[in-house]
Amino acid sequence: HLSAAPYIQSKLGGKLGIGENIRIVQDTFGKVFNEGTEFQRDGSQFDRLFADGDSYQIGTLTAYAMHTPGHTPACMTHVVGDAAFVGDTLFMPDAGSARADFPGGDARTLYRSIQRLFGLPGKTRLFMCHDYGPNGRDIQWETTVADEIEHNIHVGKGTSEDTFVALREARDATLAMPKLIIPSLQVNMRAGQLPPKDDEGKSFLKVPINGL
Repeated sequence: HLSAAPYIQSKLGGKLGIGENIRIVQDTFGKVFNEGTEFQRDGSQFDRLFADGDSYQIGTLTAYAMHTPGHTPACMTHVVGDAAFVGDTLFMPDAGSARADFPGGDARTLYRSIQRLFGLPGKTRLFMCHDYGPNGRDIQWETTVADEIEHNIHVGKGTSEDTFVALREARDATLAMPKLIIPSLQVNMRAGQLPPKDDEGKSFLKVPINGL
């Protein structure tokens, strides 16, 4: 998926924020796509880089950021009142957890991030980043910390770290590369902007034949 953040910003204003470890992601994929020195790897494409524990305002609401890496080094959860937007960490209880096999991802780190989420109050509402409707059920987007602790098929009911890592790594080994990951990486690491145009005014996406 390609970020629509610049479009939304152009219509509504506001600032673009992301976890401060986007710099690690930019460095990793800047090398994969052989980006030149014009591609800044310092996160400067974004208006704000969030560190763990940073707080901020959304109107009258106070929110704070939790660093929850594992899927990528930059992943963050944003907590607003009794709600948490968990990104690529947990899925709905019957779908488990996010994959951890992308460059910079790590299943053990993901487990520890999930345990941080489990430390939130049980009634905290968790809003999903993805849902795939396993077993033909309707798409869902909201659960609670308590439901995840009790019912998550990958990490619920006190699943140990080693058990989770073995399960997650075995599953990841069977997963294909997402169909749109090559274009999405090149756009999203630029905060949703296309790569710079060449001297003929054309913008290109690269396809590394043996780099991913």
